[in-house]
Amino acid sequence: MDYVKLGATGLTVSRVCLGCLGFGSPDWMPWILDEAASRPVLKAAVEAGVTFFDTADMYSLGVGEQVVGRVLGEMVPRDEIVIASKVFFPQTHAPGEGGLSRKHIMKAVDRSLRNLGTDYIDLYQIHRFDYDTPIEETLEALNDVVRAGKVRYIGASSMRAWQFSKMIHASRRNGWARFVSMQPQYSLIHREEEREMLPLCLDEGVGVIPWGPLAGGFLTGRYTRDGRAGSARDLHNQTVGRGAYGDADFDVAEALASVAQARGATPAAVALAWMMTNPAVTAPVIGANKPGHLQDALAALDLPLSREEIDTLERPYRPKAVTGLGREDLVRVVQGHRATIPPAPPTAQPA
Repeated sequence: MDYVKLGATGLTVSRVCLGCLGFGSPDWMPWILDEAASRPVLKAAVEAGVTFFDTADMYSLGVGEQVVGRVLGEMVPRDEIVIASKVFFPQTHAPGEGGLSRKHIMKAVDRSLRNLGTDYIDLYQIHRFDYDTPIEETLEALNDVVRAGKVRYIGASSMRAWQFSKMIHASRRNGWARFVSMQPQYSLIHREEEREMLPLCLDEGVGVIPWGPLAGGFLTGRYTRDGRAGSARDLHNQTVGRGAYGDADFDVAEALASVAQARGATPAAVALAWMMTNPAVTAPVIGANKPGHLQDALAALDLPLSREEIDTLERPYRPKAVTGLGREDLVRVVQGHRATIPPAPPTAQPA
């Protein structure tokens, strides 16, 4: 395993970050691994030298954090790993639940600390941009949880570059804790962040930890042009809008397969190796539901690509619309997530 600093900080992280969306409770999503099934995957990651683990309070409605905290707590000393979590999405149907208000951040960070079984979170990320809360309110609350020692560093995820720039400069202007990381959607078939977000992060010394580096499994080579889904996770990807692939995406996948075959590597390893050539990227966030899935990420660390191979991989790409970041898109995403939250039990009526 290789180790690097996260952006311009002194925080050392593994070059591979294990995404923990898939650990928690299958009651939330059918493809989620329960604690017993999650244990061998987390064990394989620790044994491979992974020290960077990314979860969120919304994953399995908190059960994901509980599983990650409990299992890692049995395997490795707390000060030898970096645990990242996120805040934004609601966990209940209560009014005011969710978003980035001061009230919700203060409630959510304490809930995540309990779930994880730790007294601090290394990297606390805002999961989405909140159109309904003043950014100064959000930033001051994040600064306060850092000053209280509950959080070591703060990061962000999935927003427009102008929104992130506005937040960075507001933090600087007020002397508040600065953002040290950005977690955008980025892969060989989704490169729109190369226009503004990645250059912004390079300029500001912000580490980039992309989610979806294998495009929900598309870049592993198991999809065909007829769009067949092969697993419950594939069906989930289609449901959330990451399963509608176009001709240009399959052109990229075919170029990827050709490079992989010539190198004697898997398409996934080559896709991750390509991502690691980008100087803005600190560590891709890799999802795994089997111990063997980590092998592609480890192979990518020792798979330098030539300029010719990089050109072959990038040439078929066609620009695409960025979805999921506007106000209306976000409302739909939140409503979809709320549908996974069990209704509150009925309030007892007085006799």
